[in-house]
Amino acid sequence: MVDAFAGTWKLVESKNFDDYMKSIGVGFATRQVANMTKPTTIIEINGDTITIKTQSTFKNTEVSFKIGVEFDETTADDRKVKSIVTLDGGKLIHLQKWDGQESTLVRELVDGKLILTLTHGSAVCTRTYEKEA
Repeated sequence: MVDAFAGTWKLVESKNFDDYMKSIGVGFATRQVANMTKPTTIIEINGDTITIKTQSTFKNTEVSFKIGVEFDETTADDRKVKSIVTLDGGKLIHLQKWDGQESTLVRELVDGKLILTLTHGSAVCTRTYEKEA
């Protein structure tokens, strides 16, 4: 099931990313730059380890994890969070917790596209990626 997520994905559409970044506490200048970037996400699966690399002109991040196993993560905006990723109904659900707060990053495949839904409180952002050939 997870294998379907493997590949290189290019951001093609983003809705409410600025609202989401504001909600998690990202500063104005960083939001301006982040809103302009069109990152590429590379998802690799090696046995039971999943690696998600996000590459852009602004910042590169990489996180490796196993489904259902909590891990420490430093986010692109430098938050130190406790994360756990689960698989539920074909969706990869990435829960981040820090300072009494939590955010979810849900990745799902819809019509061959990777849909990433970011939620923090009432802020909901949808980012759509298309697979590169």
